[in-house]
Amino acid sequence: MTTYHPTALHTEILRARTRVYRAGKPTPLQEIILPDIDAQVFVKREDLSPINAYKWRGAYNCTAQLVESQQVKTVVAASAGNHAQGVALAARMLGVEAKIFMPVSTPLMKQKAVKLHGGHHVEIILTGDTFDQASDEAKKYVAENNLAYVHPFDDLHTIAGQATIADEVMLSGEAPFDYVFVQIGGGGMASGVSSWIKAHHPQTKVIGVEGVGQASMEASLKRGEPVTLHDIDTFCDGTAVKRPGDLTFQICKTYLDGMVTVTNEEVSAAIQQYWESKRVIPEPAGAMGLAGFIKFARDHSQLIAGKKILVILCGANMDFSKLALISSQSAIGAQRRKYLRFHLNEKNGSLLGLLDSIFADVNVTEFQYGKISETDGYPVIAFEAVPDKMDALYAELRKNNIAFEDVTDDPDVRYRVINYNPALFQNPVLLHIHFPERKGALRELMRKVSGFANLCYFNYAYSGENIGRALMGFELQSEDDRAKLDEAIATSPVEGKPVPADAARRILATK
Repeated sequence: MTTYHPTALHTEILRARTRVYRAGKPTPLQEIILPDIDAQVFVKREDLSPINAYKWRGAYNCTAQLVESQQVKTVVAASAGNHAQGVALAARMLGVEAKIFMPVSTPLMKQKAVKLHGGHHVEIILTGDTFDQASDEAKKYVAENNLAYVHPFDDLHTIAGQATIADEVMLSGEAPFDYVFVQIGGGGMASGVSSWIKAHHPQTKVIGVEGVGQASMEASLKRGEPVTLHDIDTFCDGTAVKRPGDLTFQICKTYLDGMVTVTNEEVSAAIQQYWESKRVIPEPAGAMGLAGFIKFARDHSQLIAGKKILVILCGANMDFSKLALISSQSAIGAQRRKYLRFHLNEKNGSLLGLLDSIFADVNVTEFQYGKISETDGYPVIAFEAVPDKMDALYAELRKNNIAFEDVTDDPDVRYRVINYNPALFQNPVLLHIHFPERKGALRELMRKVSGFANLCYFNYAYSGENIGRALMGFELQSEDDRAKLDEAIATSPVEGKPVPADAARRILATK
C-alpha cells in the first residue's frame, strides 16, 4: 500500500500548477441562490472546463509527468467517461498514444467525446460491464505490455492535478469557507481538494458526499480500511466505484470531517436546482455535492445559518436519455412529490368527489388507475406541495377518514405498472384526452360525465407541456350514452380522440 506523505502531495500540487494550465484555464467560482436556505453558497463551475468536467486536471498532470520523467510514448487508462476524455486530451496535446478501456455499456456520446478530444492518438477498448471490470483489464494489459497507467484517482499526480480546483478557490479571494461539500467516487478529487483546503484553512469543515448505493468510502472509513462493495448503483455513473483507492482512503481519513449519503432522487432534485439557478444541467455525479449540502442543511439548519459554503459542479457530460428519469425523480428528491394509493368505492363520481374535496388546492401530477373490482377501486395519485401543505393534506385525509397509503417508493408505482381487468369493463370507450394543463380543466369533463359514465382506466403523467395528455377509459351504461360523452367533451375545455381500433383491441383483450 502506498503511504501518504503530506509534504510530497503538497509539493506535487505546486508542480501541477505549472502543467494543468497548458490544457485549460481556471474555472469560475459563482454564487448560487438556494431558496429557503440561510447560507451564502458558491459553486465551482468545472462544467466550464475543456472537457466539461474536472477530470482534465488530474489526467493531464499525471500524463505530463509520465512523459517528462519517463519519456513514455503510450499510456493506458480505464474510465466510464470523464477521465477517458481527460487522458485523450492529454495524449493529443502531448503527442503520445492512449489506449483507453471503457465498459461495454458506455454511452456512444461519451465514446464520441473521447475520440473528439484525442483524435487518432486514442484507441478505445470496450470491455466488461462496469468501470471496475474495465479497470482490471486495463491493468492486466499494462502488466503484459510494460506500459504506463494513468490512474483515474489513486495516484499522487492525479490527486495533485485535481487539487488545483482548491488552489483556484484559495486564490479567488472568496476563501475561507465554513463548509466544503465534495463528491466522492474513488476519492481523487476529495483527496486533493480536502488536503489543500485544510493546509490553508484548517478550521474549514470538509464533508464527503456519496450515493447511498455506492458509498464505498463511508464503508471504508467506518471499518478503518478500504472496503470493496459487492454491488453498486450506477445512476451517478461518474462516482460508481466499488472500492476507494488505498492512497485516497488515507488522505480522506485524514482530512474529511464527515460524510453525507444522498439518494438518486435527491441528486435529481439538485440537478433541477442547478437548472433553475444557473440554467445548467449537470450529470448526476456533478450535482452530488450540492445534493449533499441541501440534505445537510435540511438536517442541520442551525449549523449552516449565515455560513459560507462551497460546492463543486464537477461535470456536465450528461447522457441525454437520462433526462426523463431525472425529471421524474427530482420532485421526489426535493420532498415535494408523494404518491398515494387510495381505497374508493367503485361507483360513478367517487374519484371526482375525492379530487373536489381534498385535492382542490394541490397540484396533481400523475394518475395511475385501472378497474380490478366491481366494488373497490385503488387509484394512485401523485401530488406536489411544499412540506407544510403536504402535512396539511395528510391531516385532512385522516380527518375525513379517507383510507390511503404512501407508495412513493413501491416498484410497481415507479415503473408505472397499472393493473386492470378488462373483463370487468362495461361498454368501454378508450380515448386520448388532451386538456389545458391547469387546475380544474380535466375535472370539468369528469363532472359532466359522472352521471352516466364511470372511469375504468386512467393513465396520466405531467410532461411539462401546456397541454396535458392522458389515456382514459370510460364505462357507459348503454350505447346511447356515447352521444352524451361526445357532447360533454365538445362543451368542455377537453379534446378527446378515439384510440385506434387495433390498439383498443389489445388494451381490452381478455384471456
